[in-house]
Amino acid sequence: MTKLLTELRRIACTAGDRVALSGEQDQYTYSELIAAVDSLAAELAQLGSRRIALLADNSPAWIIADLACLQTGSALIPIPGFFNATQLANTLGSSGAEILISDSSVDDAELHQLLASQAEVSSFNTIAQLRVWPLAESEQTADLPAGTVKITYTSGSTGAPKGVCLSAANLLATATALNSVLSGTPLRRHLAVLPLATLLENVAGAYATLLRGAELVLPSLQSLGWAGSSGLDIDALSTCISSLLPDSAVLLPQLLKGLIANAEQGRWQPPASLQFLAVGGARVAPEQIGQARELGLPVYEGYGLSECGSVVSLNTPSAERAGSAGKILAHCQVEIADGEVMIKGNVSLGYLGGAELESVDGLASGDLGELDEGGFLWLKGRSKNLLVSSYGRNISPEWPESELLAYAGVAQCLVIGDAEAYCSALIFVTPGYNYDDIGRYIRECNQRLPDYAQIRRWAALPKRLTVADGLLTANGRLQREAIIAAYPELIAHCYPGIVYPLGGVQRSYIPSLQQSELDLASADPDKIDAASSGSGD
Repeated sequence: MTKLLTELRRIACTAGDRVALSGEQDQYTYSELIAAVDSLAAELAQLGSRRIALLADNSPAWIIADLACLQTGSALIPIPGFFNATQLANTLGSSGAEILISDSSVDDAELHQLLASQAEVSSFNTIAQLRVWPLAESEQTADLPAGTVKITYTSGSTGAPKGVCLSAANLLATATALNSVLSGTPLRRHLAVLPLATLLENVAGAYATLLRGAELVLPSLQSLGWAGSSGLDIDALSTCISSLLPDSAVLLPQLLKGLIANAEQGRWQPPASLQFLAVGGARVAPEQIGQARELGLPVYEGYGLSECGSVVSLNTPSAERAGSAGKILAHCQVEIADGEVMIKGNVSLGYLGGAELESVDGLASGDLGELDEGGFLWLKGRSKNLLVSSYGRNISPEWPESELLAYAGVAQCLVIGDAEAYCSALIFVTPGYNYDDIGRYIRECNQRLPDYAQIRRWAALPKRLTVADGLLTANGRLQREAIIAAYPELIAHCYPGIVYPLGGVQRSYIPSLQQSELDLASADPDKIDAASSGSGD
C-alpha cells in the first residue's frame, strides 16, 4: 500500500461522505472512491498484468483505474488522446503493456496487430464503461526500473516519444509539496481542464486535490472544448468554468490567452469562485499575468519537468516574484551549472529502457536560468532547439523539417513555433516549383504528423540561406536564431494573433513585400491552392 492511498483511506475514514469525484454521469464520495478502487484492484489482480495502458476520456473512471493500478503495484501507462496511431503503437510496444484499458473501441488497423485477440475483449464489473484488451507480446519490451508505478510519455519531440518511469514516492512528493505551499489558499473544488493523461493534471491537479480532501471535477474533454492536443473551443471552456464554479485549475499558456481575450472583449466574466489558476508548460510574459489579474483571473506561473514528477517551482499568493517561474518547492533542489538548470531530489527512476537520470550534478533540464537569493527561479531560454508550444507540447523542429525536406520542391526549411499555438515554416522553394505545390506538400506532410507538430502557416523565404550571410554553419546547419532575426516580417505574419495589454492594438506590417505577394507567401496551407501560382526563386 502506497502512502498516497493510505492518506486517501484516512480521509475516507474521517470524512467519508465528502464528495471526492464529480463526473458528468456519476459522483463518488471518498468512501465510495476507496470501495471502487479496492474492487477494481481485485479485478486487475485476477488478470495478473504488471504493465497496463490506459486510454480514456477524463472521468471518475480514469481516476479509479489509475488508483487501482497504484494499489496493485502495476506500472500504469497513461496514453495521451492526441497521440496518432504510429505513436500509440510505439508506446504500447515499447512499454511492454500487457493490456489496454479504454472507454472506447479500438478500430485502427495498425493497432489490431498489437491486440492479442479481438474476441478476448471484456468489461469490468466495477466500472462498466471501461473495457480491457489483451495485447500481443512485444518484441521490443524494455526493462523497467524497480519501483516504477507510472510510465508517462512526453508529448513527443520526435515520432517516438520517451517514457519517463516514476515511482509512487515521486508522485506523492510532488503533490505533497504543492499542497504545502498552497495551504493558506482555500481550494475545495478543482476543475480538471487538461487531459488526465497529462502528468501535470494527473499529479498537480488530481493527486494534490484528493490529498487535501477536496472535490475533483471531471467533465469530458469534449465538454471542455478540446479537439486534439492543440485546439480548444475557448467559449466552451469559459462556459464550463462559469457553470462548475471551481476554486482552482491548471492552465496552459494558450488557454490563458483565450480566456483573457474572452474576458477582455466582454464575452465572459470570470466567476468569483476562482482562487488559484496555475499556468505552466511554456513561459508566460509578466504583462500577460498582470492582464489576467486585472480581468479577474488569479494566475500564477510555475515550472516543471516530467522527469521530476511535474512541478519543480511555483509562484503562489503567499510567495511570488513577477516574471519568475516561482519558488523552488521543498521536494526539489535546484542549482545552476554553466547557466543550465540542474535538478536534484525528486528525479524519476529513469527513461524506459535507459539508464538512471540523476548524476552527481543532478538532472540537466536543458533550460537556462538563474536562482535569486529568495529561491525563485528565473528562466532564460532553452539550451537546445526544442520548441515548446503554448499548449505545452514539445516538438523537435528537425522532425517536421525532415518530413518537408523529403519533397523536391522544398529546398530549405525552418520550422518555428516556440511559445506559439501552432508550428509554422519558413521555406525556400526550389526554382521551378510553385506555391500550390508547397501547399499540397504541407497537407500531405501534416497527415503523417500529430496535430501539435503540423504546419499551420508558412512563409516563402525571398532567397536561399547561405553561409556567407551568416544563416548557415560551415557544414550547412541552420543558424536558427540568426534566421529568425533576419526575417521578423515573415515571423510576424505567421503569428498574427498576439494578445496585447488592455487597450493595446497592433497590426503586422511587412514593408518588404507587396500585399499580393504577402497573401501568397504567408498563408494557411488549407487555402494555399487558391493562390496564384508562381516561381519560388
